Amino acid sequence: MARMTLGNLYGDHLREVMSRADRALAACGYDGLIIGSGSPRYFYLDDSTYPFRPNPRYRAWLPDASPDCFVVYRPGERPRLVFHQPDDYWYLPPALPQGYWVGSFELVVVRSPLELRQHMGTGGRWAVLAEPGPVTEGLGDHDPATLAGMLDYVRAIKTPYELECMALATTAGVRAHRAAEAGFRAGASEYEIHLAYCRAAGAREEELPYNNIIAFDTHAAVLHYQVLDRQRPAGVKSFLIDAGAQHAGYACDITRTYAAAPGAFQDLITALDAAQQALADRVRPGVDYREIHLEAHRAVASILVSQGLVSGSAEAAFETGLTSVFFPHGIGHLLGLMVHDAAGFMAGPGGGVLPKPEGHPYLRLTRTLEPGFAVTIEPGIYFIESLLAQARAEPRGRAIDWPRVEALKPWGGIRIEDNVVAQAGSPRNLTREGFAAAA
Repeated sequence: MARMTLGNLYGDHLREVMSRADRALAACGYDGLIIGSGSPRYFYLDDSTYPFRPNPRYRAWLPDASPDCFVVYRPGERPRLVFHQPDDYWYLPPALPQGYWVGSFELVVVRSPLELRQHMGTGGRWAVLAEPGPVTEGLGDHDPATLAGMLDYVRAIKTPYELECMALATTAGVRAHRAAEAGFRAGASEYEIHLAYCRAAGAREEELPYNNIIAFDTHAAVLHYQVLDRQRPAGVKSFLIDAGAQHAGYACDITRTYAAAPGAFQDLITALDAAQQALADRVRPGVDYREIHLEAHRAVASILVSQGLVSGSAEAAFETGLTSVFFPHGIGHLLGLMVHDAAGFMAGPGGGVLPKPEGHPYLRLTRTLEPGFAVTIEPGIYFIESLLAQARAEPRGRAIDWPRVEALKPWGGIRIEDNVVAQAGSPRNLTREGFAAAA
């Protein structure tokens, strides 16, 4: 079946966003909602700004990413977009919005964001989802916790429009990942691969959803490696890339690991890839995401034993926490307008926190999956010197085959990450779908 276009899907998406707002406003006793896109922020002691990141609560309504704009919404009325287009000759002002979504809004163009006050309507109690500042001072309650929590909680359920945006982001991300692998095989440095990635994704660095992780050899044992060496060392053994792309504000988040040559490390990649696909198949409505995380540790335990890195049983490696020496992070997180999307720990729309499994402090999602949840599944096996040294000093370390670990340490580590949607029937793996389409 042909994929629907964003124009076909956006109207239903906006109606769902408005319906969610209606319920939250009524429950919290507000008459209307003001949502700001955000403002540029200046570097300390400087007159230049950080790259602008729009408020994700604003972009849930529309794909515009211009600063100092506002959505003004009162239930039962057409939403108003107060669009800031300054009269400026230092910087190019943003062009007037156009495209499939613009007709859904009453568009008001202002030269100063302070003009927002002239386009508010009259009366009522307002909630303001924006940073406090002179523009919105006195207009309403800023980020009221109960209302904001209700809206963040349901944002985990992606509409068909949002999933299509994520699929388009994946298309760009896959194209760039393939260019990155080609650069690795051709002898490029980490930095050169980063440039090739940006070029293939059609994005400047600040337009990526997060900083690219492009790591050779032992750099792959640094989970958020950030340096990007300019020169490629001799004899590179492995390549880990964790990099994404965006479409209309929605992100993809993809990780792949490659060996330069066949051997024990490639065998480890192959084993982890099979386990990762089995874990991705568990992304189904009604499944507690914490159980997927624990299943990932059991799968890693089996690999460690089968690949000769750990002696004894896989169950013992799991029960003693030995797997956390090699796999210290969580299995994944919610994905959407934020790479680590909002409300991953909320017990319900009214608040509360769902705890992480004991002994697993870095898991970023503890909710039960629902139809429309988009999550990452990203198991890893790493050779991290500080964690290995700690294990070596503990009784559990006696189960580790230290010579084999030392032999594999120069390859750094492995992570494989897909973006997967829970839905009726089998999960939708956006990442594997994207790579298959690009083959």
